[in-house]
Formats: sequence, structure tokens, C-alpha cells
Amino acid sequence: MTKLRLLIENTAPDGLLAEHGLSLLVTTAATEFVFDCGHTGAAFDNAKLLGVDLSAVKLAAISHAHYDHAGGFPKLLDVAQIETLVTGAGFWTEKFSRDGDGFKYRGSGFDEKLLTAHNVKQKVCRDITQIDSDAWLVGNFARRFDFETIPTKFVKGDDKIPDNFSDEIALILRDGDGLAVVTACAHVGVCNIAADVADRFSLPVRTVIGGLHLTGATDERINRTLTALKSLGVERILPCHCSGLNFADRPTTGTVITVA
Repeated sequence: MTKLRLLIENTAPDGLLAEHGLSLLVTTAATEFVFDCGHTGAAFDNAKLLGVDLSAVKLAAISHAHYDHAGGFPKLLDVAQIETLVTGAGFWTEKFSRDGDGFKYRGSGFDEKLLTAHNVKQKVCRDITQIDSDAWLVGNFARRFDFETIPTKFVKGDDKIPDNFSDEIALILRDGDGLAVVTACAHVGVCNIAADVADRFSLPVRTVIGGLHLTGATDERINRTLTALKSLGVERILPCHCSGLNFADRPTTGTVITVA
């Protein structure tokens, strides 16, 4: 059985910290690792409040280079013995969003020099990276659903070209006779991710956990998303972070989620 503890997300019960961001501690039978680090490092203050000891954690993965998922990584290095950081390809390309007539920086806030200073090895996930017999990281997703579009405000690089989020990776967990997909923001589309994962592993996706990037989405977009996920065999959705408040049943900071 695999357990995920939400170290931070946009909402939290009294006594814990919340921020616009996401961080999870993932514990499989063989490995304990951090998936995403939130924005400020408050996730790791929450870990202390929850009595969660991160000192032996050696592996971290960051879903993409946006500040709300990567920004807390330097603080993780203060409390954990991280040896390896897994990212998608192109992680170091700076990210921005259009802000009126200008651009606002949305990147991680650190660069490769931080890894060098802390003797952390970067491992790039270009397709499928296996963590253990129950967990994988997956990137380079095919785009199958035309309604899953990326807002034009997201741009990257010195030339501020449209960001196609080629650096985005998702966490895949064994879930009974199928798989659980743990997304961070699902910028490339949660249906695209689920369909591509099902094809690559030749297994159905039973559970979707994490950010669905549906904040501010129309009811039509939400309904099309849910219909598509159901058609793919998804039986359980646990949305958080950027999924929007239209989902009443959502885990909050501190929640422990189990995947069989």
C-alpha cells in the first residue's frame, strides 16, 4: 500500500499552513520521496507540525518549474538529505506569465548551481523513469483532447514563446489492477495525461489525484473533463490545488491518501 501525505496545498485546517502550491510526501513499500515542494518551503514547516520526519528522504521530484511547485526546494535541502532531484526535460528554461503589457516571473527561483552546492544529482525524466515496483514518473505526453488547451498567458525563455509545458511530469502509482495518476497542475491536460499513461502501461487509470488546472473553467470544460476521465475508466478523483472550488470533496493540507 502506498500513502501520500499532503504537506501543503491551497487550503488547510486550523494549525497548519496553506499557500498557492502543492507538495506531497509519498511512501511506497520501498521508497519515501517528496513530489513537488510548494512555493515558500512552508510545506516542510507543516511536516514538522505533523510530526513527519524528512531527514532520511533522499529523493525529490518536481513536476514542472513553476514557483508554486518548485520554489520550496531550497528549503527542503535544509531538512532532508536529498541526493537526487528528478525533473522533466527543459526544467531550467525560465517561465513567465503575461501581466498586462509586461511579463511576470513564474519560475523556480533557483538554478543548477544550487544542486552543485548541495551535491544533488539531477535526473531528467524524458519518458518513463521507474522509482520502484510501485511508482514511476512520466513525461512527454501526447495531446489527444482538443478541449484541453493551455492559456496563452504562459510563456517561457528569453523569447517569451508559448509554454507547451514539455517539462511537466506526473507521478504514477500502482493502484490495484490499475494505476493512480498524481498530477501537479496538469497544464498539458489531465485527460491527456491519463490517456497517455493508460496506453504506455497497458493498464487502466483508476484514480486521479492532484491539481486538475480547472480553476475558473466553465461548467462545460469541467463536465467534458469528468466525462472523458470516466470513459478512460477513472473511478476516483481527489482534486486539490489548482482544480477550483467547484469540487466539494477535496483533500486539504495534512490529509493522508492511500492507494492500494
